[in-house]
Amino acid sequence: MTENRKVRAAAVQIASDLNSLSGTLERTLAAIDEAAAKGADIIVFPETSLPWYPYFSIAHGPAAIQDEHLRLYENGVVVPGPVTEAISAAARKHHAVISVGVNERDRGTLYNSMLIFDADGSLRLKHRKILPAYHERMIWGTGDGSTIQVVPTVVGRVGGLICWEHYSPLSRYSLMAQHEEIHIAQYPGSLFGEVFAGQTEVQLRSHALEAGCFVISATDWVTEEQADKIVGKDGSRAGFANSAMTAIIDPQGQHVVPPLTFGEGMLVADLDMKQILVRKRVMDSVGHFSRPEIFSFTHTAHSASTSASGGACPSMQGLTIDAPAAKAAAE
Repeated sequence: MTENRKVRAAAVQIASDLNSLSGTLERTLAAIDEAAAKGADIIVFPETSLPWYPYFSIAHGPAAIQDEHLRLYENGVVVPGPVTEAISAAARKHHAVISVGVNERDRGTLYNSMLIFDADGSLRLKHRKILPAYHERMIWGTGDGSTIQVVPTVVGRVGGLICWEHYSPLSRYSLMAQHEEIHIAQYPGSLFGEVFAGQTEVQLRSHALEAGCFVISATDWVTEEQADKIVGKDGSRAGFANSAMTAIIDPQGQHVVPPLTFGEGMLVADLDMKQILVRKRVMDSVGHFSRPEIFSFTHTAHSASTSASGGACPSMQGLTIDAPAAKAAAE
């Protein structure tokens, strides 16, 4: 842990181009340039914003989504591939850590994946969502424990989870036990109204408090025109609402800047990394405020995929955490 330094963070709330991967990539690269011009050291984008989140699975039943599902495959992101090369080049150009959410295509399966690039352009983590939500299970395969990881970057030790993975306390505990300093959270947007946005805020603030880390959350956005197009003549508009929760939270569970809850935009804030130590001095959940002789925890981190296009990065080859030995996880 390195104190007495500041990290400038940017969280981007963006509407994807629902027509093409190239259109969304262009919008993403433009947002990276904008964030970098504001001095951002780490830039976070929403869940599967490349090419777009499968909102059609909410608006339509299983029998009606084949064409849109196939179109998502056709616009899927291969890792590594042209899209990752473009994001990697942007990270190198601006010397910034960049996290994007993608619909990753690994041959005949799509995955909901979070990619984290370090400032030298290297892909430090490819995390596949371990359990899609109910409507998402028609769309994506499932990840495994090999990518519930915290990775070293130029801005500190960075980990992340996607949307309702934050409802998995042991997933969050694993990241805490790996001494996460900056947590990335990615969500879809414009869904389920203020209740969903409020629940998301609770998740973010709770993790910041329990982990003693900063949380950077990016939420997607859907315009009214896009929602109308997704729903069409026969779909349901009940799931769409003008609400979001893009936020930057400090280790005390407080917003560093007011959250972005409507429309497209970008939050930029300076993270005072000393605040991690300030919080942990009082309450370190995996240190002096833990009881490892009472509770134990094992994380099975073997990869279930060894395919050429879906294989793990060198930093993702396996991790086992036993709570009594949690301090060794960061060594």
